[in-house]
Amino acid sequence: MTTNTSSIGARLERLPMTSVHRTVFLALAFAYFFELGDLNTFAYAAPAVIKEWGISVDTVALITSASFGGMFLGAVFGGVVADRVGRKRGLIYSLLLYAGFSLVNALAWNVASLSVTRFVTGIGLSSLTVIANTYITEFFPASRRGRYMGLVMTIGLLGIPATAWVSRFVVPLAPWGWRLIFVWGGLGILALVYTLRIPESPRWLRSHHRIAESDAALDALERIAVAEGASLPPLDTVVEPPRPHRRAGYAGLMQERYFGRTILLSIVSILGTVGFYGFFSWVPTLLFQHGVTIVHSLTYTSVMALCNPLGALIAADLVERFERRWFNVGVSAFVAVCGVLFGLSDNPILIMLLGSLVVMGLQAATVSSYTYASELYPTELRSQGNGITYGIGRVANVGGPFVVAAVFSQMGYVAVFAFVAGCYVVRGLVYLLGPATTGRPIELVSPSLAGAPMRAGSD
Repeated sequence: MTTNTSSIGARLERLPMTSVHRTVFLALAFAYFFELGDLNTFAYAAPAVIKEWGISVDTVALITSASFGGMFLGAVFGGVVADRVGRKRGLIYSLLLYAGFSLVNALAWNVASLSVTRFVTGIGLSSLTVIANTYITEFFPASRRGRYMGLVMTIGLLGIPATAWVSRFVVPLAPWGWRLIFVWGGLGILALVYTLRIPESPRWLRSHHRIAESDAALDALERIAVAEGASLPPLDTVVEPPRPHRRAGYAGLMQERYFGRTILLSIVSILGTVGFYGFFSWVPTLLFQHGVTIVHSLTYTSVMALCNPLGALIAADLVERFERRWFNVGVSAFVAVCGVLFGLSDNPILIMLLGSLVVMGLQAATVSSYTYASELYPTELRSQGNGITYGIGRVANVGGPFVVAAVFSQMGYVAVFAFVAGCYVVRGLVYLLGPATTGRPIELVSPSLAGAPMRAGSD
């Protein structure tokens, strides 16, 4: 049986930016600030850990790989958790997990204990990313979702230079100074102040057949918009087919339309993740192994880190001006060229300049890819699709650090950055196979498995 109602997508699309949207923005930006900072803590701690514990580059690869193993589980099961219990509760659980275990990292006493704590921290970090990206896509209108993804990432990415500069000053304080970096990452728990105040996704409520709650949430948003001076345009009456009462599950990803998209996004995720962390996770250590002192290595990478939010801020504007797939092709080529030039440079000024350009390109690509991936699935598959494709990239990168270590050992410093460039060249080419999404309602880009809404009286 169908019901005459106002399309949930249309009701969300016509909303202006309200105080609720601003609260959502603050909650996700705050969470991302410490999440993205925590993601890079070990990269900045690694040179000091090598020195204190006397470990090799291969052992650093082992610890880094443990983190990515956890990120795979977090992405896959975080998507499932968010689908079962809701986007809001999923965000809260993820925050508690990654912030809590970031603090536990500081207590590690050997390689095994640090590997285990980084593994569990990775579960929380990756789960948060998948759920936050899903929430942004479902809550913000089509004309702004790419921009707000970029703005959330811009604020969040300030956590990377903040972490870099904190590490620059606390790591040299004592042989155990690297432990303080993980304490810094644990401050992400403070994001709960805003996360507890955000509403559940109305699209998620509707997909779980919680119609009354979904309508109540939309009614509340519309009342707030009107109270804040907005004039909402009238809505067309639509006929919505009944949603499946049971969860779609991973079987939904096997449908022809979404299976192809899952393959595309999985390939992009593998190449992007291996290339991204092949640069970010290794630059401090590779510079140190290349003959740069720990202090100078941390100084160079701290300067580069300042450009993380600039890349996302640029993308926040450009991602709505150009079709996403073409934007990704262009930014991938930019990363590849600058990455090779970075590896060929020995001058400190050029190292910092080219490294900064690579960082900007990598983060611009991240904003666009996060936005694009969430657009390619309907609500009942979004968190699971995001989770499995994001997770595939992370589990592939369990071997990434060993590949980087082998390339460095066998072929040298420059070859590592040629490898990163190659990943991004292929990544850009794969995007050419994807559908157009920019500015289009997600219900049109990715129809529900139950059928897309139709205008009343249509065939």
